[in-house]
Amino acid sequence: MKKRQLSFWEIWNVSFGFMGVQFGFALQNANISNVLENLGADVHSLSFFWLAAPVMGLIVQPIVGGASDLTWNKRFGRRGPFILGGAFFAALGMYLMPNSPLFVKLMPAMFFGGLMLALMDGSFNVTMQPFRALVADMLPESQRNKGYSIQSLLINIGAVIGSALPFILTNVIGLSNIAEKGQVSASVTWAFYIGATILLGSVLWTVFKTKEYPPEVYYANEGIDPEEIKAQREADAKRSFSQKASGFIGLVVNMPKTMKQLAVVQFFSWFALFLMWVYTTPAIGQYIWDVPQYLYGDISKIPGDVPISTIENFRAAKGAAGDWVGILFAGYSLFAAIFSVVMIKIANTFGRKPTYAVSLLLGGLSYVAFLLFKDPEIIQVNLLIASFEVPKGAVMLIIPMIGVGIAWAAILAMPYAILSNALPPQKMGIYMGIFNFTIAGPQIIAGLFGSFILKLLGEKPIYMIVVAGVSMLLAAAFVFIVKETIPKPINETSEE
Repeated sequence: MKKRQLSFWEIWNVSFGFMGVQFGFALQNANISNVLENLGADVHSLSFFWLAAPVMGLIVQPIVGGASDLTWNKRFGRRGPFILGGAFFAALGMYLMPNSPLFVKLMPAMFFGGLMLALMDGSFNVTMQPFRALVADMLPESQRNKGYSIQSLLINIGAVIGSALPFILTNVIGLSNIAEKGQVSASVTWAFYIGATILLGSVLWTVFKTKEYPPEVYYANEGIDPEEIKAQREADAKRSFSQKASGFIGLVVNMPKTMKQLAVVQFFSWFALFLMWVYTTPAIGQYIWDVPQYLYGDISKIPGDVPISTIENFRAAKGAAGDWVGILFAGYSLFAAIFSVVMIKIANTFGRKPTYAVSLLLGGLSYVAFLLFKDPEIIQVNLLIASFEVPKGAVMLIIPMIGVGIAWAAILAMPYAILSNALPPQKMGIYMGIFNFTIAGPQIIAGLFGSFILKLLGEKPIYMIVVAGVSMLLAAAFVFIVKETIPKPINETSEE
């Protein structure tokens, strides 16, 4: 039995669960800064809370990748057990996060919220990594551009709905988006409940609809000697922890050259993305809605001479700005989903590297363009499902979201399509996990130095978005140092 060409819907099923994972991840990205601020975090400490995601990725993904390479379960396959287990715990964290104030007897709500953030991020990483390897496992090389592009499309469909959900719950359903200090708003609470349910449902769909190749078929298609794998497992069982650690370090040091070159591009790409996720909410709240800085920090710093009615107005503006960030994030995810459809043809026509570089260039310019849209004039916006008033500058920010979305689509697909051809098939999972270092590392650095950079920029988060733009432009330039590996044809059918 040879690795066959899959139909569109079979490829869709392979990555459908990733849509639900990204639904939850997008909810977190768009709302967690606001949630943590309401629970007591200061704007300067936000980047430290956000370190949970990359730190968990740094630890979890290589372990999961290596384990899934050597796993086989007759019912759930190689990657399925990890996808399903990670989804369960991610959903648990999403159900508990909005209820942080209920656990104040155990620990401060802010710290419980941070703990749930770590649980969600660790679980998201357990689930995400096998999805990356699953595409390479299931598809012949000739379909991998298509496979990763469909995965990118599904990721962004989930992100669009997840990002916009609190806004919809506020403006269509009528749930409140205003939260007192120490509480989580009703719209965000219910969005997390819905997101957790969708995450579990979509992952179950992939696990039960995708039948992974059994070991003997997979090994035959990839040209792997089963006896070599058996010997590797037996040797691994006998090795001490220090020997395993040494072997892992050896894999990192001797990673394929293409992977090292992509790591440079990844550094600047993900440094930029981290700054956007952390600072967009306070950036547009202060820059466009004129929410004072003290509402993004310690409540004790609120001036005593400010009338309560004014504070309430500012809180309402802060809630509106937070909801609008969800719309902006939904916007870039929507544009990414649209671009994912045509990206397959563009990459096949012009090449992966030019597609990747131009996409990152547009993303970098778009971040810098945030500065152009400070217009406080209130205008009426009608989205058919709801009509509301919002500053004109906020509406105009949809324009740079086009470029950000194009960059995001490319970041989700092109590095993996390029990388998959450069990796040994028998170590696909662990190397995909190691590749996550290039995602987690820059985010950790951005998180550690974010507060320092913010102070250098005069405590103005809008300039953090500009820094993100410069970083993305550097990423675009470094794409051209990447040397692609031309794969050798191995036992795959050629017909479409």
